[in-house]
Amino acid sequence: MSAKPDLAALFGATSVETFLGLEACKDFEAIDASSAFIGAPCATSYGSVGAYAQNGPESLRQAIGSLSANVDRHNFDLGGPTFPDGTKRAVDCGDLPWSATDFASNREAIRHAVSKIVARGVVPILIGGDDSVPIPMIDAMGNSGETFTILQIDAHIDWRDIHMGETMGLSSTMRRASEMAHIDKIIQVGARGIGSGHSSDFEDAKSWGVKFFTGPDVHKHGLQPAIDQIDPGANVILCIDIDALDPSVTPNTIGRSPGGLSYYQVLELITATNRGRIAAVDFVEIMPEVDVDGIGGLNVSRLVTATMGVIARQKAGQCVAGP
Repeated sequence: MSAKPDLAALFGATSVETFLGLEACKDFEAIDASSAFIGAPCATSYGSVGAYAQNGPESLRQAIGSLSANVDRHNFDLGGPTFPDGTKRAVDCGDLPWSATDFASNREAIRHAVSKIVARGVVPILIGGDDSVPIPMIDAMGNSGETFTILQIDAHIDWRDIHMGETMGLSSTMRRASEMAHIDKIIQVGARGIGSGHSSDFEDAKSWGVKFFTGPDVHKHGLQPAIDQIDPGANVILCIDIDALDPSVTPNTIGRSPGGLSYYQVLELITATNRGRIAAVDFVEIMPEVDVDGIGGLNVSRLVTATMGVIARQKAGQCVAGP
């Protein structure tokens, strides 16, 4: 009675090694796509826990594998196929090399990959790994010569200057971003409960100019006040820590906190970038070892898929219909 049917076979899927069965691309110099899935198992982990989210990227490939034969089917999250006619598909660039001890080399690998991919006009979708992964990604975006708005969707504000003796760790991501000259606006959505931050960190963030929309704010007033902060034409860097979602949606994360966002609230924020354009994305804090019956992997992989579809449409100048 414990055996489960092979639903992948029911859907016509075959064994694949890439996300959604997309084309693999290892040559950043020749990449030709709308977006690129890049696995980053580790950047700068704290010594007390190590690279606890190292299996995050591969877990999403496995979670979406059953739909590898359905890429061209109607995606109701987007109002049409994930990659409609006139758009380019995404590619999977595999996982970047990483070290459990050489954090500087991890950051450089991420920075190098993102720089090369962006130079080709392709949007990087960086899949972590813990929430230190976005720091070198955001840093690399400065090479473009443009300025950016960060839309952070997270249960935590990540404004510690230093934590456990480390300035480049997951608790410092938004503070490090605020120090970069090419970041001119930060919108943070979903903060709730207790994290590593102090009240003084929150005050520092507000003094810098961060626009906060907490989890309680969203549940009381909806998402429109946050969406209205995305300036028309903005270049948006999406930083999505999956603990922003309620644990019932994404149990596959270390920082579970009740009262989180729903799947469709996060999707609405992703599609709201149509006010401008998505320039880079990360999905982090993916820890498959604590998932519950694959629910988190299913939901996060679907959000990644939808994000690919939104980017493909934006690149082609098509409307993002949304759910």
